[in-house]
Amino acid sequence: MVKSMTLAAKIPHFHYVEEINCDALVGLKASFQNANSDPDVKHTFLPVLIKSLSLALSRHPLLNGSFNEELHEVTFKGSHNIGIAMATSYGLVVPNIKKVQSLSILEITKELSRLHQLASANKLTPDDISGGTITLSNIGAIGGKFGSPLVNLPEVAIIAIGRIQKVPHFADEGNVYPVSVMTVNIGADHRVLDGAAVARFCNEWKLFIEKPELLMLHMR
Repeated sequence: MVKSMTLAAKIPHFHYVEEINCDALVGLKASFQNANSDPDVKHTFLPVLIKSLSLALSRHPLLNGSFNEELHEVTFKGSHNIGIAMATSYGLVVPNIKKVQSLSILEITKELSRLHQLASANKLTPDDISGGTITLSNIGAIGGKFGSPLVNLPEVAIIAIGRIQKVPHFADEGNVYPVSVMTVNIGADHRVLDGAAVARFCNEWKLFIEKPELLMLHMR
Protein backbone atom coordinates (compact mmCIF):
# COMPACT_ATOMS: atom_id res chain seq x y z
CA MET A 1 0.00 0.00 0.00
CA VAL A 2 2.88 2.39 0.78
CA LYS A 3 4.30 2.06 -2.74
CA SER A 4 0.96 2.33 -4.55
CA MET A 5 -0.23 5.35 -2.56
CA THR A 6 3.13 7.11 -2.99
CA LEU A 7 2.81 6.71 -6.75
CA ALA A 8 -0.85 7.73 -6.71
CA ALA A 9 -0.06 10.94 -4.83
CA LYS A 10 2.17 12.07 -7.71
CA ILE A 11 -0.52 12.10 -10.38
CA PRO A 12 -2.74 15.17 -10.97
CA HIS A 13 -6.00 14.44 -9.17
CA PHE A 14 -9.25 16.33 -9.06
CA HIS A 15 -12.34 15.49 -7.04
CA TYR A 16 -16.02 15.78 -7.87
CA VAL A 17 -18.53 15.75 -4.99
CA GLU A 18 -22.26 15.11 -5.27
CA GLU A 19 -25.18 14.38 -2.94
CA ILE A 20 -27.58 11.58 -3.88
CA ASN A 21 -31.12 11.05 -2.61
CA CYS A 22 -31.24 7.47 -1.33
CA ASP A 23 -34.88 7.23 -0.22
CA ALA A 24 -35.71 4.75 -2.99
CA LEU A 25 -32.51 2.79 -2.33
CA VAL A 26 -33.40 2.46 1.35
CA GLY A 27 -36.83 1.15 0.42
CA LEU A 28 -35.42 -1.29 -2.13
CA LYS A 29 -32.92 -2.72 0.35
CA ALA A 30 -35.70 -3.22 2.90
CA SER A 31 -37.81 -5.02 0.29
CA PHE A 32 -34.92 -7.32 -0.60
CA GLN A 33 -34.33 -8.20 3.04
CA ASN A 34 -38.02 -8.72 3.83
CA ALA A 35 -38.29 -11.19 0.95
CA ASN A 36 -35.04 -12.95 1.84
CA SER A 37 -35.38 -16.58 2.93
CA ASP A 38 -31.67 -17.43 2.82
CA PRO A 39 -29.98 -17.03 6.23
CA ASP A 40 -26.58 -16.89 4.53
CA VAL A 41 -27.54 -13.80 2.51
CA LYS A 42 -27.64 -10.33 4.04
CA HIS A 43 -28.82 -7.58 1.73
CA THR A 44 -27.09 -4.20 1.96
CA PHE A 45 -26.94 -1.03 -0.11
CA LEU A 46 -23.55 -1.82 -1.62
CA PRO A 47 -24.52 -4.47 -4.24
CA VAL A 48 -27.15 -2.12 -5.71
CA LEU A 49 -24.58 0.68 -5.82
CA ILE A 50 -22.10 -1.64 -7.53
CA LYS A 51 -24.60 -2.79 -10.16
CA SER A 52 -25.82 0.73 -10.86
CA LEU A 53 -22.19 1.85 -11.11
CA SER A 54 -21.58 -0.79 -13.77
CA LEU A 55 -24.56 0.40 -15.80
CA ALA A 56 -23.29 3.98 -15.65
CA LEU A 57 -19.83 2.80 -16.75
CA SER A 58 -21.40 1.16 -19.80
CA ARG A 59 -22.40 4.62 -20.97
CA HIS A 60 -19.19 6.32 -19.83
CA PRO A 61 -16.45 3.74 -20.54
CA LEU A 62 -13.54 6.15 -20.13
CA LEU A 63 -13.88 5.89 -16.34
CA ASN A 64 -13.39 2.14 -16.65
CA GLY A 65 -10.07 2.52 -18.46
CA SER A 66 -6.43 2.35 -17.45
CA PHE A 67 -3.57 4.74 -18.19
CA ASN A 68 -0.18 3.66 -19.51
CA GLU A 69 2.41 5.99 -17.98
CA GLU A 70 5.14 5.26 -20.54
CA LEU A 71 3.06 5.44 -23.71
CA HIS A 72 0.59 8.04 -22.43
CA GLU A 73 -2.23 5.87 -23.75
CA VAL A 74 -5.61 4.93 -22.32
CA THR A 75 -6.87 1.37 -22.63
CA PHE A 76 -10.61 0.80 -22.48
CA LYS A 77 -11.53 -2.28 -20.45
CA GLY A 78 -14.36 -4.52 -21.63
CA SER A 79 -15.12 -5.98 -18.19
CA HIS A 80 -16.27 -4.01 -15.18
CA ASN A 81 -14.02 -5.46 -12.47
CA ILE A 82 -15.09 -3.22 -9.62
CA GLY A 83 -12.67 -3.08 -6.69
CA ILE A 84 -14.00 -2.76 -3.16
CA ALA A 85 -11.64 -1.25 -0.58
CA MET A 86 -11.73 -3.33 2.62
CA ALA A 87 -10.14 -2.46 5.93
CA THR A 88 -8.97 -5.62 7.71
CA SER A 89 -6.79 -6.41 10.71
CA TYR A 90 -4.10 -7.24 8.16
CA GLY A 91 -4.34 -3.86 6.45
CA LEU A 92 -6.18 -2.32 3.51
CA VAL A 93 -6.97 -4.64 0.60
CA VAL A 94 -8.86 -4.02 -2.64
CA PRO A 95 -10.29 -7.24 -4.10
CA ASN A 96 -12.51 -6.82 -7.11
CA ILE A 97 -15.76 -8.33 -8.32
CA LYS A 98 -15.18 -9.59 -11.84
CA LYS A 99 -17.52 -8.88 -14.78
CA VAL A 100 -20.12 -6.97 -12.79
CA GLN A 101 -21.89 -6.09 -16.03
CA SER A 102 -22.91 -9.77 -16.33
CA LEU A 103 -23.96 -10.33 -12.69
CA SER A 104 -27.29 -9.94 -10.94
CA ILE A 105 -27.57 -7.97 -7.70
CA LEU A 106 -27.94 -11.25 -5.80
CA GLU A 107 -24.80 -12.66 -7.44
CA ILE A 108 -22.92 -9.49 -6.51
CA THR A 109 -24.17 -9.83 -2.92
CA LYS A 110 -22.82 -13.38 -2.67
CA GLU A 111 -19.49 -12.54 -4.30
CA LEU A 112 -19.04 -9.54 -2.02
CA SER A 113 -19.65 -11.79 0.99
CA ARG A 114 -17.09 -14.30 -0.29
CA LEU A 115 -14.45 -11.62 -0.74
CA HIS A 116 -15.16 -10.15 2.72
CA GLN A 117 -14.69 -13.55 4.34
CA LEU A 118 -11.44 -14.20 2.51
CA ALA A 119 -10.13 -10.71 3.26
CA SER A 120 -10.91 -11.08 6.97
CA ALA A 121 -8.97 -14.35 7.04
CA ASN A 122 -6.09 -12.96 4.94
CA LYS A 123 -6.79 -15.60 2.28
CA LEU A 124 -7.45 -13.53 -0.83
CA THR A 125 -5.84 -14.99 -3.95
CA PRO A 126 -3.82 -13.03 -6.54
CA ASP A 127 -6.79 -13.35 -8.90
CA ASP A 128 -9.08 -11.76 -6.30
CA ILE A 129 -6.96 -8.61 -6.11
CA SER A 130 -5.71 -8.25 -9.69
CA GLY A 131 -7.38 -6.86 -12.78
CA GLY A 132 -9.48 -4.15 -11.16
CA THR A 133 -10.80 -1.39 -13.43
CA ILE A 134 -12.32 1.10 -10.94
CA THR A 135 -12.46 1.22 -7.14
CA LEU A 136 -15.29 1.90 -4.71
CA SER A 137 -14.44 2.86 -1.13
CA ASN A 138 -17.36 2.52 1.28
CA ILE A 139 -16.10 4.76 4.08
CA GLY A 140 -19.68 5.19 5.25
CA ALA A 141 -19.64 1.64 6.60
CA ILE A 142 -17.21 2.90 9.26
CA GLY A 143 -18.25 6.54 9.52
CA GLY A 144 -17.84 9.90 7.89
CA LYS A 145 -19.77 11.89 5.32
CA PHE A 146 -17.15 11.66 2.56
CA GLY A 147 -13.45 11.21 1.88
CA SER A 148 -11.03 12.37 -0.81
CA PRO A 149 -9.59 9.13 -2.19
CA LEU A 150 -6.48 8.64 -4.32
CA VAL A 151 -6.73 6.74 -7.60
CA ASN A 152 -5.64 3.11 -7.49
CA LEU A 153 -3.18 3.07 -10.42
CA PRO A 154 -3.34 2.20 -13.30
CA GLU A 155 -7.07 2.88 -12.89
CA VAL A 156 -8.25 6.40 -13.68
CA ALA A 157 -11.07 6.84 -11.14
CA ILE A 158 -12.02 5.94 -7.57
CA ILE A 159 -15.23 6.65 -5.69
CA ALA A 160 -15.66 7.17 -1.94
CA ILE A 161 -19.20 6.91 -0.58
CA GLY A 162 -20.18 8.29 2.79
CA ARG A 163 -22.83 7.06 5.19
CA ILE A 164 -26.49 7.56 4.35
CA GLN A 165 -28.04 10.07 6.74
CA LYS A 166 -31.34 11.84 7.18
CA VAL A 167 -31.21 15.56 6.41
CA PRO A 168 -33.91 18.24 6.08
CA HIS A 169 -34.90 19.03 2.50
CA PHE A 170 -36.71 22.15 1.35
CA ALA A 171 -39.36 21.61 -1.31
CA ASP A 172 -40.04 24.27 -3.94
CA GLU A 173 -43.13 25.40 -2.06
CA GLY A 174 -41.12 25.87 1.13
CA ASN A 175 -42.13 22.72 3.02
CA VAL A 176 -39.43 20.82 4.88
CA TYR A 177 -39.24 17.02 4.92
CA PRO A 178 -36.56 14.41 5.72
CA VAL A 179 -34.48 12.86 2.94
CA SER A 180 -31.91 10.05 3.09
CA VAL A 181 -28.76 11.50 1.52
CA MET A 182 -25.41 9.96 0.60
CA THR A 183 -22.37 12.02 -0.38
CA VAL A 184 -20.08 10.62 -3.06
CA ASN A 185 -16.60 11.89 -3.88
CA ILE A 186 -15.08 10.82 -7.20
CA GLY A 187 -11.31 11.07 -7.45
CA ALA A 188 -10.07 11.17 -11.06
CA ASP A 189 -6.81 11.23 -12.98
CA HIS A 190 -6.82 14.65 -14.66
CA ARG A 191 -4.49 13.40 -17.39
CA VAL A 192 -7.36 11.27 -18.68
CA LEU A 193 -10.59 12.75 -17.36
CA ASP A 194 -11.97 16.27 -17.10
CA GLY A 195 -14.70 17.64 -14.88
CA ALA A 196 -17.39 17.48 -17.55
CA ALA A 197 -16.78 13.77 -18.21
CA VAL A 198 -16.96 12.91 -14.52
CA ALA A 199 -20.05 15.09 -14.01
CA ARG A 200 -21.90 13.36 -16.85
CA PHE A 201 -20.96 9.95 -15.48
CA CYS A 202 -22.04 10.91 -11.95
CA ASN A 203 -25.37 12.26 -13.21
CA GLU A 204 -26.03 8.89 -14.87
CA TRP A 205 -25.09 6.91 -11.76
CA LYS A 206 -27.13 9.25 -9.56
CA LEU A 207 -30.20 8.68 -11.75
CA PHE A 208 -29.96 4.90 -11.34
CA ILE A 209 -29.57 5.22 -7.56
CA GLU A 210 -32.41 7.69 -7.11
CA LYS A 211 -34.70 5.72 -9.44
CA PRO A 212 -33.55 2.10 -9.10
CA GLU A 213 -36.56 0.88 -11.08
CA LEU A 214 -34.66 2.12 -14.15
CA LEU A 215 -32.14 -0.66 -13.55
CA MET A 216 -34.79 -3.08 -14.81
CA LEU A 217 -34.61 -1.50 -18.26
CA HIS A 218 -30.91 -2.19 -18.67
CA MET A 219 -30.07 -5.27 -16.58
CA ARG A 220 -29.42 -8.49 -18.49
